[in-house]
Amino acid sequence: MQSTFVEQIRRFNRFYTREIGLLAEHLPASEFTLAEARVLYELAQSREQTAADIIRTLGMDKAHVSRIVARFQRAGLLKSRVSPRHGKHKLLSLTATGRNAFRRLNDGTEAQIESLLNKIPPRNREYLAKNMEEIQQLLAARPVSSEDVQLRSLKVGDLGWITHRQAVLYQQEYGWDWTYEGLVAQILGDFAMHFDATREDAWVAELNGQVVGSVFLMKSQDSQIAKLRLLYVEPSARGLGIGSRLVGRCIDRARELNYRTLTLWTNDILVSARKIYQSAGFRLVEENRHQSFGKDLVGQTWRLNLSDSQGSHV
Repeated sequence: MQSTFVEQIRRFNRFYTREIGLLAEHLPASEFTLAEARVLYELAQSREQTAADIIRTLGMDKAHVSRIVARFQRAGLLKSRVSPRHGKHKLLSLTATGRNAFRRLNDGTEAQIESLLNKIPPRNREYLAKNMEEIQQLLAARPVSSEDVQLRSLKVGDLGWITHRQAVLYQQEYGWDWTYEGLVAQILGDFAMHFDATREDAWVAELNGQVVGSVFLMKSQDSQIAKLRLLYVEPSARGLGIGSRLVGRCIDRARELNYRTLTLWTNDILVSARKIYQSAGFRLVEENRHQSFGKDLVGQTWRLNLSDSQGSHV
């Protein structure tokens, strides 16, 4: 599996470098190499910086950067002065000629990218940009924390996405068939059609603009009893306490709406979810064997007496 991922990334790299001309001696419509263009870009982003600053930012070889700086100086693109704070440091900045060169390079690069995007329908451009941002975030490997996760209300498209993701994840993790997707679609369809803002609510967990979990508070035939339904968290976001936060928000909202009891139905195979329910104070009140979603399962009903559950769970 690892080798498959590596080959996919290498295949994409070969495609993209060829597509935007990075293998050519100079960038398209430019007299600069890729390395020179990157140095020129960094110099254009601030008034002054040292060669060491550029090396750290770009992760380039010191000798390579020194040769580029020397060439820029000979071409009149770059000027330097001794730092007033450190006598051995030289502060580099672009000359007027250098700024004009950067402007031509930048305009040429933007025109090249625009020509690529013009081949793509507008809707697909948004999809491309969103996925490129996600790739960048993943490869940057910045550790995420619970503070990065936001709980929000429903938006257009959420119900369809949640149905899709729950069906796919439960098939991957438990082998459930397509009939589970039908059940989720029915539950959420009824929720949307008969939604009562005075008795119901829903929350979506979002991380870096991506949906990573959700939970629903739904009414029942008994005005005193609410249902917690369809809790899920994406595998990539597990371990951040998202499930507990979603359940806690649902409990607090049920109490605000003056429900006396919060119930939920799950299956014993969903071990992580059951641990969350137990920690939140739910008690197992009933178990029944059933055959659903292509599997033999043990269904469970859990109940929380809201008058016994004190404090905030947000």
